[in-house]
Amino acid sequence: MTVSTARSTAEEALLDAAERVLVESGHAGITTRRLAEEAGVNHGLVHYYFGSVENLLVRMLERFTERLIARQRDLYGSDLPFIEKWRTAMRHLTSDDTAYQKVWFELQALGWSRPELREKLAPVLAEWRAVLMEAFARPREVHGIDMPLDALVCLVMTFNEGIMLDRLSGITQGHQQLLDWIDRWLAT
Repeated sequence: MTVSTARSTAEEALLDAAERVLVESGHAGITTRRLAEEAGVNHGLVHYYFGSVENLLVRMLERFTERLIARQRDLYGSDLPFIEKWRTAMRHLTSDDTAYQKVWFELQALGWSRPELREKLAPVLAEWRAVLMEAFARPREVHGIDMPLDALVCLVMTFNEGIMLDRLSGITQGHQQLLDWIDRWLAT
């Protein structure tokens, strides 16, 4: 195994470990030693490869987000009618897999008191916003939504985050009724 292959393998193992630990235990459960143990590597590699645990966590979020944004871009770029795209996106939002949601909110909460981390998280949020700006431009016109595109995207992002926060808190009351109402509205 070459040095670059060994490094890449160790980095991926650390990123995978960070994702698992963050989902299982939250930010409070993350230590350099725990990440290294979970990844099966020497604990010194966390700082050697990433500079800090925070940098590792940001890179893990970026990697996770890249996969999901590619999925969303493929979805919204497809020839499906918008209502089918919306339904698919809502199935992802309300699925039992809350790993990304936990990762996102754990790091976002950490960034509330750490401006340097918040600055690193901002591009992730901007990327999601860009996906939604593209996705909702045409449907906004088709459905006669009389609000600026930025405002519509803000509403959708806030809507999504509200549902995610509720679900992570064990609250689902009213979600399906709201999604059913939106579905009926989009179908008209």
